[in-house]
Amino acid sequence: MLPAMPWALCRTAAPCIEEFHVKSSPWPLAAPAPAPAPAVVQLRGLAGAVLAGLGLWLGGAQAQTHAELEAMSQSWADAALRGDAGAALPLRLHVQIGKLDSRLQLAACAKVEPYLPAGTRLWGRTRIGLRCLQGPRAWNVYLPVTVQAFGPAWVLNNNVRQGEALTAGDASIAEVDWAEVDSPVAANQPDWLGLEAARHLQAGQALRQNMLRPPQLFAMGAQVKVAVSGGGFTIVSSGRAMAAGAEGANVRVRMDNGRLVSGTVNAQGVVEVK
Repeated sequence: MLPAMPWALCRTAAPCIEEFHVKSSPWPLAAPAPAPAPAVVQLRGLAGAVLAGLGLWLGGAQAQTHAELEAMSQSWADAALRGDAGAALPLRLHVQIGKLDSRLQLAACAKVEPYLPAGTRLWGRTRIGLRCLQGPRAWNVYLPVTVQAFGPAWVLNNNVRQGEALTAGDASIAEVDWAEVDSPVAANQPDWLGLEAARHLQAGQALRQNMLRPPQLFAMGAQVKVAVSGGGFTIVSSGRAMAAGAEGANVRVRMDNGRLVSGTVNAQGVVEVK
């Protein structure tokens, strides 16, 4: 049995950058990166560090060409991803800066400030901004950026049909790009073992949160138990489920007297109303 990873699910790209607190990786696939050493992701307040702590004013020589601006952006993005070298994810990070529109004619600028636009993050396909803060004419442009984050994840060994429960033999550890899509990877085996495929899954796919769902405990229209609790008492009755139910799901039940109630499905398939 492989050891459980302490970081569970990578809960979207932004928390991947700002919330993880992993000091070392238990996985053998977190291999040393080739020279030059890859950037290490900053764990807390990346956006704030990008705008304040790093605060890279790429000035001095005036930025005259697109190539110079693109090189400045590459240096800034690499520095942003290095961040706090004392706390790192077990990921190999690579950042690729795209090209400015060749039709752009930008005025010479003594101070160019790179920044992370609101609502964006240095993860997957994204963008960074460049704005002129000291020049004859202010300007603001955007550059496409691709950040790849290679690390261990569970990859399917075979196809799994929709609704089938996943077993231990269905997946094994391999290195994948966590940032390839928005949905977080299932980092620990308990996070996917026994869950159902939410759609048809193909061999070679990395298991991600949006591919999985808890197993259904009852179907729509099934007779289910309803436990109503309050004031130190519990009353158990029954009714007809208005939707299929899995553990943790909120479902409505039509009671025998015609009343509709809503509750949460527990592990035994009982709808708890509080």
